[in-house]
Amino acid sequence: MSKQTGNPVPNAASSAESILSMLPPEAQQWAESLPWNQRRFVLSLCHLMCAATPEMRAGFLDDYTADGLISKVLEDRDTKQKVSHYLEEFNVKTELDPIALRLYIRQFYIHSAQDVRGQPDLYLESALRLVMNTAERNNVFSYILGFELIKMMFRMSWFQHEKLYRLQRNQDEFINTYIRPIQHTHKINRIIVPKDERLFFARRDYFVQKPAISERKLIELAIATFTTETTTNLGFSIIRHSQSLIFDYDYIFEAEQEVLSYIE
Repeated sequence: MSKQTGNPVPNAASSAESILSMLPPEAQQWAESLPWNQRRFVLSLCHLMCAATPEMRAGFLDDYTADGLISKVLEDRDTKQKVSHYLEEFNVKTELDPIALRLYIRQFYIHSAQDVRGQPDLYLESALRLVMNTAERNNVFSYILGFELIKMMFRMSWFQHEKLYRLQRNQDEFINTYIRPIQHTHKINRIIVPKDERLFFARRDYFVQKPAISERKLIELAIATFTTETTTNLGFSIIRHSQSLIFDYDYIFEAEQEVLSYIE
């Protein structure tokens, strides 16, 4: 009689154990300790989450996790105080109250999911990381600071971009990481339309033009242009070292002079 070959088919018990083993120990112990009537509730929730649209999952996760996450994030008072100080230094008016934090936590979910290029199903994955990972939660303030600064740069004229980048120690890195991506987004969305693309900083009318962008459009463009990692790293670098971004508000935003003579 011939022997059957191939890998054994896992039974239901081993499959359940392998899935539960992916949970943190406390969560695994809790799940295994539930009586049958409560396990039915967990299974019902899993079924609803799998069947729901990405938008419905996002709304549920926002409602279900936000209050607890906000309280956890606010426990990091030292970082909150530092970020509030830097926002004031950059003349950004955002207040880090629970309402703003809730909006930013939801945005962090969405931004993280969009980083993988249009896979909104991963909203759930990014939400779980934020709920379960202390280090990820600690990054929320870094993300907020970085995103607010990116929004500020999106609203700058290209002349102001030039003044900002000239203040930096590593000008090439700053231009390539932030200025060029922002100006590219300005161009492809026809927010700023250069008349001479051969000259990166040509003194034309467009060079001193202030971008007109609504708040909603600004958020969409910033999310599409920069990853959560780039955004968070910008904020984290400033929290860690205040001079990682050199800033002089009066110099950058002083009244524009007459447009300089054309460069041929």
